[in-house]
Amino acid sequence: MVLAGEQGTDETRREDAGSAALPQLDVAAKKSVLRTFPYGLFALTSARGEDVNVFTATWVSQCSFEPPLVMVAVRRDSHSHDMIREGGVFALNLVRKSDQTILGGFFKTVRRIGNKLGEVPFHAGVTGAPLLDDAIGAIECLVTQFHEAGDHSVVIGEIVAAYRQSDEPPIICSDTSWKYAG
Repeated sequence: MVLAGEQGTDETRREDAGSAALPQLDVAAKKSVLRTFPYGLFALTSARGEDVNVFTATWVSQCSFEPPLVMVAVRRDSHSHDMIREGGVFALNLVRKSDQTILGGFFKTVRRIGNKLGEVPFHAGVTGAPLLDDAIGAIECLVTQFHEAGDHSVVIGEIVAAYRQSDEPPIICSDTSWKYAG
C-alpha cells in the first residue's frame, strides 16, 4: 500500500486499485484526453530576498474556501521550485490574451538567477513576490505545504492578498498552440 507523499511503483498502484489485472494504459489516449482539459495560464512569480523569478504555470486550482488556498504544480528539477520552497511566497498573475508573447518568454526553461522578468514592469506585493504592473489581476500566497508528486511538487499557498484591475478575461491554454499536459 502507498501512503500519502510516497512514490509507489506501477505494480503497487495497480494492487492498491483492487485488481492486478488492470488493462495496460493507452498512453496516446491519456495524452489526448489530458490535453483537452481546460488549463489557465498564469505568470507565477516568486521572491527569495532580492532575487525574483517567474514562470508560466498551467496546473493551478483553488483547493479550499477557508482558509483560502490554491495549489500549483511546479517541476521539482527547476530553479523556480527551489525559489518557492526557500522564499515561501508566490503570486499568480492573470495576463491578457494580447500578452501571450510575454508569457511565452516565461514558458521556456531558463536557468537564470536574479531578475528573470527582464524588461517586464513589476512591483513587489505585500509578500515581496513580484506583481506584474499590466496584470489584469493577481493573488499573493504564503506557502503552507509542499507535496512531492512524481516529477512535480504540488505547492499549497494561502491567499493573503488579491487584486483585480480589469474585468477582461485572462489568457488560457486553449488560446495558444502550447501544450503542457499529457
